[in-house]
Amino acid sequence: MKEFLDENFLLNNKTAQTLYHDYARQMPIIDYHCHLSPEDIAKDKKYENLTQVWLYGDHYKWRAMRTNGVDESFITGNKPDVEKFFKWAGTVPFTLRNPLYHWTHLELQRYFNVHEVLNESSAQKIYDICSARLQEPGYTVRGLLNKMNVKVVCTTDDPLDNLEHHVQLKNDGFEIPILPAFRPDAAMNVDDAARFNKYVDQLEKVSGISITSHADFLNALKKRHDFFAENGCKVSDHGLEEIYAEDFTDEEIRNIFDKIRSGKDLYIAENRKFRSAMLIAFAEWDAEKSWVQQYHLGAIRNNNSRMLGKLGADTGWDSIGDFSQARALSKFLNRLDTEDKLAKTILYNLNPADNEMMATMIGNFNDGSVEGKIQWGSAWWFLDQKDGMTKQINALSNMGLLSKFVGMLTDSRSFMSFPRHEYFRRILCNLFGEEIENGELPNDVEWTGKIIQDICFNNAKQYFNW
Repeated sequence: MKEFLDENFLLNNKTAQTLYHDYARQMPIIDYHCHLSPEDIAKDKKYENLTQVWLYGDHYKWRAMRTNGVDESFITGNKPDVEKFFKWAGTVPFTLRNPLYHWTHLELQRYFNVHEVLNESSAQKIYDICSARLQEPGYTVRGLLNKMNVKVVCTTDDPLDNLEHHVQLKNDGFEIPILPAFRPDAAMNVDDAARFNKYVDQLEKVSGISITSHADFLNALKKRHDFFAENGCKVSDHGLEEIYAEDFTDEEIRNIFDKIRSGKDLYIAENRKFRSAMLIAFAEWDAEKSWVQQYHLGAIRNNNSRMLGKLGADTGWDSIGDFSQARALSKFLNRLDTEDKLAKTILYNLNPADNEMMATMIGNFNDGSVEGKIQWGSAWWFLDQKDGMTKQINALSNMGLLSKFVGMLTDSRSFMSFPRHEYFRRILCNLFGEEIENGELPNDVEWTGKIIQDICFNNAKQYFNW
């Protein structure tokens, strides 16, 4: 019987072990999509205890604790940090076969060299050891990034953001580039007229442009897009239920904008036309600047209105949606491609039913101009686990070129999440190792190792030009 989470964790044969230890393990990390706080990095935040670095903001853990019957006061409430940690420690044994069990113990090992299993009995010892270690040099936020061999971090930022923390980090000469990503979801969210108009008013202030028409609105957003580029941005990101690809005329969009600016809510058809027009505008700007555009598709968010009202968004009330994706996605990409305005693109799906569709859709628009120009992104959010990663890797292998894949990301708000890259790499090496040992692939470890290193790091470095 193998020991839990030993050095050959998830590596079930000798070839897989060689591929991981001799090739994958040494590769640095490019985390090209996450939700880390630029402010915390700029201030080089130091955490007082393990709860603060591990449980604050981590809605994966929050959902598990709620399911385990933990009262909200121990999750997002005002209970003392040590009591919150004990509630998490009491939940961990019940997360067996959930990726949280693996992530939790990988993070304890990689950041703190703690190899004990976390439960109520070990909780106090682990809390004390890790909290004390967080006070040592090298355990500030920047230290945690360096500890994981991170070479680039790309955050997620609204067009309204002044990027002061990114500027500070650059001026500080911090050795890891912390780059912004342009995330204009709020600028196309016209579900609520009052909320949208408040956003437009804020955009007026930060852009210095008086917005009295849709053309003004686009000019203001374009100015912010330019500002992001001036501050190192090379990536846009969109979190959408689905791609919008309705037919529209410029006059229709002008009238729709005027209507919502007058405080009137839009009809569904108007809403979809406006979103479609905005997505095209953003994509054209991305192409002009040779950015990479990312589309995260398929989440149904804020399902629990009662808890959304109490705690706000991004607190653990989202799930997989069942939106129809293929036809609109094809139409959207085709329009951009026809007009030679299709930038490098990464597509992510949250519904696993869309795996094979995504794996084949990217091939429709890979035109040979760039290696892997259109990418199907790594298993995302609820699919970010062993089964989800394996299925994504297998579908991409069967229907595309896994060898050109830009690999893993954390998509996380936690500075403790970087072992997820290791998790992915071990799964990847095991899949290759099994097929080599089964005679399904040639026993060319050197070439296979190169492919694995490309997927882990080199492809992303080349793709994003970082």
